Amino acid sequence: MFNLVVLTGRLTADPELKTTPNGISVTSFSIAVDRRYRSGEERQTDFINIVAWRTSAEFICKYFKKGNLIGIEGSIQTRRYQDKNGNNRTAFEVVANNVQFVESKRDAAPGAPMSEPPASFSNADVNDFADLGDATDDDLPF
Repeated sequence: MFNLVVLTGRLTADPELKTTPNGISVTSFSIAVDRRYRSGEERQTDFINIVAWRTSAEFICKYFKKGNLIGIEGSIQTRRYQDKNGNNRTAFEVVANNVQFVESKRDAAPGAPMSEPPASFSNADVNDFADLGDATDDDLPF
């Protein structure tokens, strides 16, 4: 059996980091994902609930804000519960295993600031790098 979900969508609100009584980080949020549509058809959007745990939750809450485009790889999970009226309900959500940036800060939605992304891990020392000063992308050799 196979349960794999890959989504790209925009956060509908700022994610909030919470902690379980056992000290495990968790965040729940939703993303807006456009459905495919043909020319002349009305665009439709699905709002999909996502839950992320531990370091993924911390990463999302630190670097993503409402309106940012996010890539998520995970699996669908269902939960059964009773609502406040005693009715049996089933919740469907995607449990995020991997998350990633999908757009650069320059392409991010207006009014949705993103903190600086974390530096890549490297064995190099900070003194091994030269400051580019006010260089723009046009000044770079690649």
